[in-house]
Amino acid sequence: MQVQDIMTIYPVYIRVGADMRRAAEIISISEVSDLMVIDHDSKFVGVLSEGDLIRAILPGFDEVLRAGGTLNDAFKFFVQKGHDLVNRPIDPLIIHNAITLKSTDDIAQAAVVMIEKQIRRLPVVDDGKLMGTVSRSDICRAVIYYA
Repeated sequence: MQVQDIMTIYPVYIRVGADMRRAAEIISISEVSDLMVIDHDSKFVGVLSEGDLIRAILPGFDEVLRAGGTLNDAFKFFVQKGHDLVNRPIDPLIIHNAITLKSTDDIAQAAVVMIEKQIRRLPVVDDGKLMGTVSRSDICRAVIYYA
């Protein structure tokens, strides 16, 4: 069975140059942990992970200590740092050398890559164009319904 048989054909994406606020909104609404990033010609650029977005906003230990050292101080600093960064572009956070699949790849290959690299969702890219995504749950569903 090939990736094209199980992939999500309407992937959640964001365009290069979007700001962190927009990325946070899309992640929140779509409930995905990875956004596919495309350019203005709809070519695949990379992946923006929810974790990288949060880490960009999350205060460091030294920053928490300077803010007062309590969890309450840390949360206030986190909120303030997020407020200060929301209009910054996502571009520095994009994973440009993301692992991708082709629509004709075998789903077993996708499953092995996901497990070995601890990746939950992989972009499916043909000739530079984002065609869809494959998640671990897509593979589980394939096993249940097509086995």
